[in-house]
Amino acid sequence: MTLDTRIVGIWARQILDSRGNPTVEAEVRTKVSMGRASVPSGASTGTHEAVELRDGDERRFHGKGVSRAVANVNRTLASELKGLDAMKQRTIDLSMVRLDGTQNKGRLGANAILAVSMACARAAADSRRVPLYSQLREARRYSLPVPMMNVINGGEHAGNELAVQEFLIEPVGASSCSEGIRMGDEVYQSLKSVLIKKHGRGAINVGDEGGFAPPLRKTREALGAIREAVKSSGYEEKTVRIGIDAAASTFYDTKTGNYVVDGVSMDAGRLEEFYTSLEDEFGLLTIEDPFQEEAFDSFASITKSLGHKVRIIGDDLYVTNVKRIRKGIRTGASNAVLVKLNQIGTVTETEAAIDLARKSGWSVAVSHRSGETEDPFIAHLATAFGADFIKTGAPARGERVAKYNELLRIEEELGSKASYAGKRF
Repeated sequence: MTLDTRIVGIWARQILDSRGNPTVEAEVRTKVSMGRASVPSGASTGTHEAVELRDGDERRFHGKGVSRAVANVNRTLASELKGLDAMKQRTIDLSMVRLDGTQNKGRLGANAILAVSMACARAAADSRRVPLYSQLREARRYSLPVPMMNVINGGEHAGNELAVQEFLIEPVGASSCSEGIRMGDEVYQSLKSVLIKKHGRGAINVGDEGGFAPPLRKTREALGAIREAVKSSGYEEKTVRIGIDAAASTFYDTKTGNYVVDGVSMDAGRLEEFYTSLEDEFGLLTIEDPFQEEAFDSFASITKSLGHKVRIIGDDLYVTNVKRIRKGIRTGASNAVLVKLNQIGTVTETEAAIDLARKSGWSVAVSHRSGETEDPFIAHLATAFGADFIKTGAPARGERVAKYNELLRIEEELGSKASYAGKRF
């Protein structure tokens, strides 16, 4: 019997994200299934990201409401998509892109479009009674990602004086994703003890992504504390590697063209030397957004010098946009890309960005946002496309842990059909 998977109804509502700000949740219904999805929101955002539509009405949610985006789902998208086949993800996504009619999804809002796109994928999976990762991509064998756990927060994600935004642990030496999550959690708990001993209990207050926000000022202080935590957990540095997300656009001085890190103003060349010294001292595996979001030449320079041993990851540089990724490939700007669904606004366009990066031999990291929901969609996305990494915060706070717990379930379900991306490093 052929299932009738035509869309019979779409509905959206305003819910709260992990920072207490409104975001969009959508439901897509067919005659035989239902899918629900919610959209995250970033704090450190790239200029070229798709537009997140906010109300701007200061009387409600301080202007951050999303009732306009919700209305665009309930009025425009619901009527225009009714009757389309939920199994045809690309058709639905491109229909929404055409309905919006702008380059950045600024008319309907990327948050409105993405909520429907993700919910359609879930409705399609539900109609087939298969896991979401299987609906996104069929494979005989799946590879689960290495967790990138943001254990110390700085920059836009915390209230301390650290310029670098995220300090990450990456348990590449684990034998499985579940073991990687366990190892990362153990290091996180050890780090708590290290920070309390050095700085008191106030040092273990957490930032937006669950990482600690201790009163540190220097990059090396944070990296040193993490290295001590890795050691005290009984692991070697080659087993649990360290990475950073510099988010350099946040400490770039547009007037001077320099970067201000650890209280020092540096030009791009000197900043590259700084990163090189950190790699020499701490064996960094990943460096994300080492320069500001238009600095393709500076990215290319550090990729040329460190790319044989470090994954240079572009986030704000690419914003999950195929056109910008193509430029990065052409200029040799990086050897890895960070992928965020809400930067581009549809599942189809996100998949295209991953496929392009993969064909170019790049590593892929699927990422959350600092303003998250409990929706574990990215755990399925990372599994479906064999991402090298998943970046979804510390093993703390429910909206972060939801993704790790979903990976545990996926690995259990797949059994012998699952491998672990850590073996690639």
